[in-house]
Amino acid sequence: MEILYQSTRDPLAKKVTASQAILQGLSPDGGLYVPTQIPIIETPLIELAKLSYQELAFKILKPYLNDFSTQELQTCLAAAYGNNFDNPAIAPLTEHAGAFYLELFHGPTIAFKDLALQLLPQLMITAAHKNQLEKEIVILTATSGDTGKAAMAGFADVPGTKIIVFYPKKGVSPVQEKQMLTQTGNNTFVLGIDGNFDQAQTNVKKIFNDQSFKQQLDLNGYQFSSANSINIGRLLPQIVYYFYAYSQLLTAGKIKAGDKINFSVPTGNFGDILAGYYAKQMGLPIKKLICASNKNHVLTDFFNSGTYDRKRPFYVTSSPSMDILVSSNLERLLYYLSDKNSETTRHLMEQLQEDGRYRITAAMQAKLADFAAGFADEQQTATEIKRIFKIDATAVDPHTAVASNVAQPWLTTAPTVIIATASPYKFPQVVWSALTDSAASKGTQKTLAQLKNLIKVPYPPAIEMLLTTTSRAKQTLAPEKMKSAIENILFDD
Repeated sequence: MEILYQSTRDPLAKKVTASQAILQGLSPDGGLYVPTQIPIIETPLIELAKLSYQELAFKILKPYLNDFSTQELQTCLAAAYGNNFDNPAIAPLTEHAGAFYLELFHGPTIAFKDLALQLLPQLMITAAHKNQLEKEIVILTATSGDTGKAAMAGFADVPGTKIIVFYPKKGVSPVQEKQMLTQTGNNTFVLGIDGNFDQAQTNVKKIFNDQSFKQQLDLNGYQFSSANSINIGRLLPQIVYYFYAYSQLLTAGKIKAGDKINFSVPTGNFGDILAGYYAKQMGLPIKKLICASNKNHVLTDFFNSGTYDRKRPFYVTSSPSMDILVSSNLERLLYYLSDKNSETTRHLMEQLQEDGRYRITAAMQAKLADFAAGFADEQQTATEIKRIFKIDATAVDPHTAVASNVAQPWLTTAPTVIIATASPYKFPQVVWSALTDSAASKGTQKTLAQLKNLIKVPYPPAIEMLLTTTSRAKQTLAPEKMKSAIENILFDD
């Protein structure tokens, strides 16, 4: 079975290989690349449970990345998942307060994006060689907090690449911002914008689709690509840890092979939970994929009503990676809900751009049965952080707390895995305030020290490094100045 990649918006667009899709990031028509088929994993689950994370990743990803040789993919995986993670299990599963927590924060930036963004640079450079690409790859990315640092860490000083990251200057945590501003690498650039994530993401997409700018890049020896989950090479590696969570439950004797389980996923841009959808289509026994949102609950409303409406107030919350009103990866789900109808998908996305809303058909809505959805407000998030810590002294970050809170009604229906997306040290002010019912001290370093003394967990290497590294100068600009900022980086001597 040869899997190629096609656009969600144009059925007549040329299908491309995995390596070509990874290099392009976004389809030329503005659509997202999806595989022409979703492979079924034939290996028994009990056999998958015997594999290491790296071995399991090869098993899951090889059908999708079929123009990568066995040696190429294994080399990429070995470079991505090794001593750069502070736990040899890569993504260990723990149990707290009646649920299981899949810890995806043991990588170099202590957030779940590392599971994909340590691999994507390896895949991209290999893809460039395979396709004899002579241009320099410019990774252009908007971030709501975690992607920026993880992408910069992954691509730092990678030959033949530059990475430019835009983030909402008032929409990330102090630790997230400092992580980006302390990133080393002569090819890394980070700029704050006077706006929110949706504005950054919308402008990035416009720049990607600016044909005259593409020609200018081409003349200067550059090609855009993306590290956001709009890039299929960022999304596919996330499928692996759903299978890995199931394997750990099997090994621990918590379930039997074939038993269905739930996953509760803190959700913003819809990439993480979409990876769970792919895992289910590949044969993983998932009962419910629980889409957990914060106060910006546009996705909760969509799943419960069939209407997506971005015309609503935008809130800056304690879980900034979920402060999103336009969830890009939902486009891929719409493609599947419409029976792979590219025209329907394109029409819905045009409606969203022009009118700010769309409504799916009753037939499409009926296919949302794989999902459940809910949201937690700021008070519920803080209460959940405190509740879990009171039970067994385990501290969770606010995104994980949202997913844990929303999962509660589902705990009795099947074993439930909470996707724990970040270390509590990534959001020390929020966690400290939730646990002590008091305002955090001024100064990130002092708050980190107070939190460490309270939760009795050593700093991860990422925090140790953060405390000893000098920040680069902070740069901010208006959203409409993003294109000119890119020109200054790429074309000014």
